[in-house]
Formats: sequence, C-alpha cells, structure tokens
Amino acid sequence: MPQLLKNFIYIHFLGLCCVLNAQKIDPKQNPIPKISAFELQEKKSIDGAFILFNKGEDKKAYKITHQLLKNHKSKLNLVNINLLLAYYFNKRSLIDSSLYYTNQVLKSNTNSNDSLRYRTYSLSYNLLAINNKKRGLLEESKKWHIKGIETSQKFNETDLYYTHVHGLALTYSDLGDYKNALKLFKQCLEYKQGEEIILGSYINIGDIYSSLKEYDKSNSYFNKAKVLCEKTNNIQGKSVIAIGLASNYQSQKKLNDATLLYQEAIKLADKGELPQIAITARLNLGKIFLDLKKQEDAKIIFSSALNDAEKLGYLHEQNEIYDNLKDIFITQNDYKNAYLFTNKSSKIKDSIAHLQKDKEINELEVKYKTWQNEKEIKVLQVENKAKILELKNNEEALAFLNLQKEINQKKNENKILNLNNISQKKASEITSLKKDQLLKTAEINWQKETKKITLIAFSILLIPIIALLFLYYQRLKTQRLLNQNEKEISEQKIITLVKDQELKLIKAAVKGQDKARSKIAKELHDSIGGNLAAIKLQLNTVASKPDAIQIIQKQLDETYQQVRDLSHNLIPEKFSQNNFCNLLEEYQKNLAGINDLKTSFVAYPRTQIDLIAESLQMEIYKIIQELVTNTLKHAKATTIELQLNCIENNLNILFEDNGIGFDSYKKSHGIGFKNINSRLNTISGSMQIDSMLRRGTIINIEIPLTKSPFKS
Repeated sequence: MPQLLKNFIYIHFLGLCCVLNAQKIDPKQNPIPKISAFELQEKKSIDGAFILFNKGEDKKAYKITHQLLKNHKSKLNLVNINLLLAYYFNKRSLIDSSLYYTNQVLKSNTNSNDSLRYRTYSLSYNLLAINNKKRGLLEESKKWHIKGIETSQKFNETDLYYTHVHGLALTYSDLGDYKNALKLFKQCLEYKQGEEIILGSYINIGDIYSSLKEYDKSNSYFNKAKVLCEKTNNIQGKSVIAIGLASNYQSQKKLNDATLLYQEAIKLADKGELPQIAITARLNLGKIFLDLKKQEDAKIIFSSALNDAEKLGYLHEQNEIYDNLKDIFITQNDYKNAYLFTNKSSKIKDSIAHLQKDKEINELEVKYKTWQNEKEIKVLQVENKAKILELKNNEEALAFLNLQKEINQKKNENKILNLNNISQKKASEITSLKKDQLLKTAEINWQKETKKITLIAFSILLIPIIALLFLYYQRLKTQRLLNQNEKEISEQKIITLVKDQELKLIKAAVKGQDKARSKIAKELHDSIGGNLAAIKLQLNTVASKPDAIQIIQKQLDETYQQVRDLSHNLIPEKFSQNNFCNLLEEYQKNLAGINDLKTSFVAYPRTQIDLIAESLQMEIYKIIQELVTNTLKHAKATTIELQLNCIENNLNILFEDNGIGFDSYKKSHGIGFKNINSRLNTISGSMQIDSMLRRGTIINIEIPLTKSPFKS
C-alpha cells in the first residue's frame, strides 16, 4: 500500500479510534464537591473550552484555557486545564509541550473519586503513548499503552481499554510485529459499540495482510470495511478502501482491475470533496498508465492531480507529479517541457526545505512562549506567597516602625550637635581659603604674561614657514598640470598612430581586393567562360551527335569544380586551416599585447562553434574587428570581454568593455555600427546595445544558424 495511504489511514482512522473516544472528554463526568462561586464560574469556563475544542475551534479553546491557567483556584480544575492543553499541543504535533502538560496532569491528579482519577491517568497514558510514537520511540509508546490497558481494565473503562488496545496494535504494526498487531486488531473487532474502532481495525488488518502479500485475505478485510461504509454512507471510508483494493491489484499486476478501482476512488473523493485522497488515487492511476505505456493518459491524470495539489499547497505531491511529468516528456523527447518541470521540481524542493525550517522555528517559538508562560505562573505563585507573608508580618512591621521613630529622633539630636561643630570648622576654613585665593590670582597673572610673550615669538617664526609651504604647493600644482598636459599629448599621439595603422590596413585590404577581383575576372574569362562557350556550341549539335550529351555533362562538371575551387580560393587560408575559436583567441591576445588591454575570451561549445561555415566565420570575424576598432578609437577602455555561446541553433555574441560609454540613442547610427548592421542583415542577425555615459558598453548579437549551415 502506498506510504501516503498508510499515513492517511493513521491520521483519520487512528484519529477516529483514539481521539474521538479519548480526546473528547466530557467534563460533566467530573462531579466535584461544594465549591465557591468563583470556582464554579471557573469550571463553567473550562467546560466551554472543552466544547470548543471538540468542535474543532482549537485556538479559542487554547486562549480560554491559557488564561485560566494563570488564575486558577481549584486543583481539580487545574487537572482539566492541563489535560486540555496537553491534547491541544498533541493535535498540533508540539510534542515537548504536550508531554510537559501531560506530566503536570499526572502530578496534580489528586481526585478523591478513584474512577475519575484512574480515568484521567488512562487518558494521560494514551497521550504519552501517542507523543512517543510521533517521536519514533515505539518501545516507549508500547509501554504506556500497556499501562493504560491495565488501568482501564481495573475500573472497567471499556472505551479507553479498546482505545489503548488499538493504539498498541498500531505500534506493533510499526515495529513490524504483524503477529501481535493482527491479534490485537482482531480483538478490537469484538468491541461492537465502537464502529470507528471496528472500521479502523478492518482497514489496518487489510493493510497488514497487503504488506505480507496475502492479497486475498487483505481484500477480504477491505470488503468487510466496505460493507460498514455502505451502511453509514461513509464516502471517506469507501474511497480509502477503494485505494487499498486497487493497490493490492496493482501489486498483483492486475492493472485493469486496479484502474477501475482507482477511478472509483477518484469519483468518490471528488464527490465527497476529499482532495488528498483524490490526489493519491490520481498519482497511483498515473503510474499504472505509465506501466501500460499510455503516456498521454498518464499526462492527463497527473495534470489533474497537479491542479488540485497546487490549489491546496501539497508540496510533496507537487514534487512527485513534476518528476513523473518530467520523465514522460523525456520519453517523448520533449526536452523543453522536461527542463521546465525539472526547474519546478527544484523550486518545490527548496520551498519544502524552507517550510521545514519555518516549522522548526515556530516550534521553538511555541516552546519558548510555553516556558515564558510557565515562568510567569511561577512568578505569580511566588508573588501570592509573598503577599500572604506580608499580611502576616504587618503587626511586627508597625512595632518596628514605632521603634524606628524613636531611634530617628535621637539621631536627629546628634546631627544638630554635629552641624554646629561643622559650621565652626568651615568658618575657619573659609578664612584660610581666601588667603590661598589671593596667592593663586597673582600666580595666574604671571602665567598669562608669560604665555603672551611665547605666542608672539612663535608667530614670528611661523609666518616664514607658511610662506615657504605656499610656494612649494604652487610648484607642485604647476608640475601636476604639466604632467597632465604631457599625458594628453601622448594619448593623442597613440590615437594618431592607431588611426595611421588602420589606414594602412584599409589600403592593404583594398589592394588585396583589387588583386582578387582581377584574378576572379581572369578565371571567369579564361576557364569558366571558355567552358560555357564550348557547352553552347555542343548544344547546337546535339541532334546530329549522339554522344554530345555525355560530353556536355562532363564539361558542366568541370565548370562546377572550377567555380567551387574559385570560391574556396577567395576564403582566407587562416579560416580554412585554423579553428575559428583559436583565431579569435589569438586576435584577443594580440590586442592585449599591443594596447596594454586586459582581454577575456569564452566560447561554448568550442567544437560546435568551430564547425560554423567559413563564410559565416568571416562575417563574424569582421563584425568583432569592427567592435574592437570602435572600442580602441572611442571608449578609452582597459578591459574587453568577448563571449560566444551556441544554444539551440543560435549563436550569441556578447561584447563588453569598461570604457567611458555613450548615449546609445544618439550615437548608435555611426559608420561603424552601420557596417555591422549591414553585415548582420546579410546573415539575418540582430544587435542590441546597452550603454550609458561612464558605465561602459554591452553589445548583444544574435545570429540564427539554421540559415547558415555548419561545415560538413
């Protein structure tokens, strides 16, 4: 049976068996002796909190109970307060807090009524067992269930007895002790008043036999559970049982039967608005479709489950669906969608990790607040004790105050005598201080005269020093201006040399083009023209010479080969004899050596870029040369970065410098950019410019390779 279905059975049917019968405590079963009006009002508030909790209004119940915990008057009420708080935190899986309040119940459970006291113990043992099971401490959980069974048997608490038996059976099942688990589940079937326990036992027995691969027995118990659900029209139970039966058929490779049952479970779950069950059924049905190679059907059912999982925020189910859809698209060679769902799966996994962290933080926060509340309660208890002691000691305090008054009177008399003596002493001290003051005044006057003389002498020495410093500063300023002018002159010289070099290159290129044109004209006239003339004459004599067609075909082949040789001769040897990426890298290195530039070159994948047609390589090389020339002439850059990426039959060229930049809206229509755009138009390329003043320039060029084939 799928793990998600096992979890569902544990949550819903264990919840029905253990929580509805044990957790919904009837506070009216706790009659108490004569109590004050305040305690009676307190009890009514606790009763109201229990009612809210049983209705599912947990937060309201918690708020009332937490307030009562601070101001409770009755020990019996304290037991019920702690018990409700223990069940509240258990329901929210805050195990440490639930265990704390359960232990508080056990400490304060001093009810004189033995039956009620041991019923409270049994409820507490059930809580300890459930919390330890959630922690994974199965042996500890087993111990508390056994203790609960003994206590409930002693006072004939039948409902709590079967609650503990069912819980112990589930613990044995988790421990893999199926023999004892089956024995106890079958014992639960004897409890005719507990329909939920019987239904849960049938389903869990079916689950155990399914794990043991005894599918006939498993199906038998699932069908018994189905009969009970039919009587009460329990849609939730029917849909879970349908999934259990379908899982058995799926394990037996009876995929058609399993498909029908999963479809029935989906129909029931949709009707009963049970999205988690519907998602589970759709996931398992989708896996069957995958086994049957019905990939389109699997895609439809997974997409339907994904829609529900996304609406409800079920992250683990979304992740499983994304992985299945990814595998389907990979099988169909649809790598784009496979990549899309891989990304979605990664994001969901990140979200799950993030939520897990948030959950841990929230649990720590609740623990901290619980600790704070306990601390506040202890402080209040200490304050109450202090007030009682204060009231008891009031009489002693009054007597002490009277005695203190007498002592203060005598102290005041002594103070008056001391003050008279002090006043006489101070009068003599004042006369001596006046004498000292006259002496100090004379000394201060002498010090002032000395300081004036010192300041005058220091000023006479300081003026020449300031003058010298000013002259030195003027000299430095002049020197700095001279250095700046020399630097600008040297930069102008460098720019002039670069332009001269470019002019020489252009002249050399023009001469080369002229030679190439004359060579092409000569080749076209002498070889290709002669062949075409001969073919024309041969065509005129086709009717009279039977072998003329073969001769013409041979001459056409020769002419085609001459044209091909001529076109290859026009491509520079460096493109035909070297890898394109190596040429670009060497060009970048040469630039760095000549102009003291820092250059960077990246190409991916190099092998695919090297296979681009040579004619397109020439165009790309000239475009890059034009970009570099613009940077050297205008940008004043210290670094140039060049990246070539070949992705999905598109070549991306990213050119970046750290120069002074320019306004791309005003200066993107110069001769250099016009030449680049002209070349790009011939190869169906596009260019985007991103530049601002003092921010450098980024140029992004896209060239489709579908229209420009690779080398064969």
